[in-house]
Amino acid sequence: MTIFPNTPRFLKGAIVGIDPLNPVPSIVIFQYNPERLTRSLNAQTVGGESSSEPMRLKGAPTETITLDTEIDAADQLEKGEPKTISMGIYPQLSAMEMLIYPKTSVVIANSALALAGSLELIAPEAPLTLLIWGPNRVLPVRLTQFTITEEAHDGQLNPIRAKVSLGLKVLSYNDLPPSHKGYGLFLAHQVTKEAMAMIGSMNTPAAGFGVSL
Repeated sequence: MTIFPNTPRFLKGAIVGIDPLNPVPSIVIFQYNPERLTRSLNAQTVGGESSSEPMRLKGAPTETITLDTEIDAADQLEKGEPKTISMGIYPQLSAMEMLIYPKTSVVIANSALALAGSLELIAPEAPLTLLIWGPNRVLPVRLTQFTITEEAHDGQLNPIRAKVSLGLKVLSYNDLPPSHKGYGLFLAHQVTKEAMAMIGSMNTPAAGFGVSL
């Protein structure tokens, strides 16, 4: 098949989980990029709406993201890929689900401590989860909502087609300590956003709206 030189190269979005106990990150690349990504931002002001200083901000806005994506094994099954033939898309779904499961090793350790009468149990730490949506948006997030609709199965009842709805809360420097990797990632994201805002402001000068600054 001939590929024209000016054909744009489409990047794939991804969800990445970085577990402090596992040197190999969990990477789930969207098979099909979601057609729609909804973002909701709420300003964090000092003292709320009734504050005497309504222009003061106490931090980055709280941002939530929702998106729907699809996973389909049709192409892999057509090519005769052994892993897909034996397991369908269950591994890809499991990789996403494990972002909100504690490790079994921690669960077993806590059970042993409880049986031994210990009052201090190990608090499981979730992986650092990143939403990668192009080179300008690499965001630390927490998975808050996860809905899977399995639409087709193979003869062994493995899912071979599914829709996945994700709800994500962006983690900013309001949520993370300075020593956390996500803290620096969010700061870098905000620096990029500030640069983008400057570019956007240059294209819409205030004088064009009759505003004198």
